[in-house]
Amino acid sequence: MIDQAIIALFEQRDEQAISESEQQYGALCRSVARDITGSEADAEECLNDAMLAAWNAIPPAKPKNLRAYLLRLVRNAAHDRYRAAHTEKRGAAQNSGSIDELAEILPDKSDVAGEVERREMLRAVTAFLESLPQRQRDLFVRRYWYATDVAALSRFRHRRSRSRPNQWQKSSQQRHLFRN
Repeated sequence: MIDQAIIALFEQRDEQAISESEQQYGALCRSVARDITGSEADAEECLNDAMLAAWNAIPPAKPKNLRAYLLRLVRNAAHDRYRAAHTEKRGAAQNSGSIDELAEILPDKSDVAGEVERREMLRAVTAFLESLPQRQRDLFVRRYWYATDVAALSRFRHRRSRSRPNQWQKSSQQRHLFRN
């Protein structure tokens, strides 16, 4: 089912919207939540929280891209669940590397100056991403948006390089063909 049809179901308050959304994007949403929380059970809860949030928000919200909208909801739910599970007073002070890396540079949203700084940071990151080749951009987004761990990124990069030989490998293979 296409996104606009699913959004129409949400607007009609038809519960099938939830099942269609989960069928279309459930696996991807669970994967993102699992990468952030590190737990299958927490990932399922995050998906449920995201679906409830979508149900409560649509209407009046009318997302242009349902996939991105649901991913943002599930990502926010996963970060909230992660923070709740890893607070100092609960005895688990270990934070995910990507969250720590970003927390040092992202401003607090509670003041106007912080919001201006956040928007400047957004423009700078967008310009930076646009300057990268597609493959490096994919790795950056996987690391800092989807919270994919470094080992998984390495496997992804290795798998991509084996499936798509670079220019040097192609020219080496062609030279080998001409020698025979």
